[in-house]
Amino acid sequence: MKQKELLDFDKKHIWHPYTSVEKPLPVYAVKSAKGCKLKLENNTELIDGMSSWWAVIHGYNNKVLNKAVKKQLKKMSHVMFGGITHKPAVKLAEKLIEITPSQLTKVFFSDSGSVAVEVAMKMALQYRHAKGQYAKTKFMTIKSGYHGDTWNAMSVCDPVTGMHSIFEKGMTKHFFSEQPKSRFNDIFNNDDLFSVKKIIQNNGHEITAFILEPIVQGAGGMWFYSPQYLNEIAKLCKQNDILLIFDEIATGFGRTGKLFATEYCDFQPDIMCLGKAITGGYMSFAATLTNNNVAETISGTDPGVFMHGPTFMGNPLACAVANKSINLLLKTNWQEKVHNIENVLNQELEKCKDLKNVKDVRVLGAIGVVEASKNVNSAKIQKLFVEKGVWIRPFGKLVYLMPPYIISNSELKTLTNAIYEVLKQDVYE
Repeated sequence: MKQKELLDFDKKHIWHPYTSVEKPLPVYAVKSAKGCKLKLENNTELIDGMSSWWAVIHGYNNKVLNKAVKKQLKKMSHVMFGGITHKPAVKLAEKLIEITPSQLTKVFFSDSGSVAVEVAMKMALQYRHAKGQYAKTKFMTIKSGYHGDTWNAMSVCDPVTGMHSIFEKGMTKHFFSEQPKSRFNDIFNNDDLFSVKKIIQNNGHEITAFILEPIVQGAGGMWFYSPQYLNEIAKLCKQNDILLIFDEIATGFGRTGKLFATEYCDFQPDIMCLGKAITGGYMSFAATLTNNNVAETISGTDPGVFMHGPTFMGNPLACAVANKSINLLLKTNWQEKVHNIENVLNQELEKCKDLKNVKDVRVLGAIGVVEASKNVNSAKIQKLFVEKGVWIRPFGKLVYLMPPYIISNSELKTLTNAIYEVLKQDVYE
């Protein structure tokens, strides 16, 4: 199929994420990918600044991960996880328990990050059921958060500024405190806790768990907030019998400069969600980890089992490549690579502050964000980036980078220069 035929069929029949079938945003046909580059059907090469939605931390077509998939394929690609286990799953659970906070000793596998959040929320609710705390059915979170596109995950995304406001009337109403305004490197302002304390004081008897993205709010606004906020939230949760859920789907596996953003906090969550980079971007896969208290409480009271079981739970292919991806990460100097990316992003994005329509520039680990004062025109800005040989996918007012950790300085500077040059133009709605 030639490129034009491919794109014509796609436009006529395929519904892409967050776009219309009547007036779809343009799409670009990728033929292959290697390292940090995507090759289009017309042989144009684009440096990828997105890591395919933050997952491809080792780059594309990685020899070690390719080998892991091929080796596992010769044994089995999938078996059901009900009544069956296998070495890749056991080894992965062992590795996750080893590298995550020490109290997280139980692992539940699923097939996507959004489902991992659903699992976490169901764990919290079934925990309350087992304890006879039937009034504790609500969740608390912070505004501008994002936790996925499935039903319960949507209910704890920002109901006003998020992507799911049209579904609000059909969803359970939860409690949203104000977004913390203390920036990552700023002195913590206790005023950030005012709305949290007020909500807990008035509604704590209804709240089963507090769920949030630690340190970095991702798709809800790319905001980096103070680690002390996490510490204070953890204290309040402990004082008021509220479980603490950390959604590390976007932040896990080194993205913020720590292996997990949880490490910026002095406390441990009761439940933790992992996804995206867990397989190095090779397979859709996720995990929800919890502590003995939650797991044993659920298991000790009728019905005595956790009521969830995805068809592709514990998929051997995904487990095998996740094991290799984590081992590859831990055996390389990932901290040095992420720190270098952070330095380059800080240096190169600084000049964007001088642009007329730029409101803020912020960097943490391998994340660089340029926030405009108004929304960008997605189709127009995407086309300009492609013309400059880069793949950057902005949304709303945010033009951001989350590149693979293997990216070279020259590739990274090509990305940052493209942002600067494109934002100088009329690319706004």
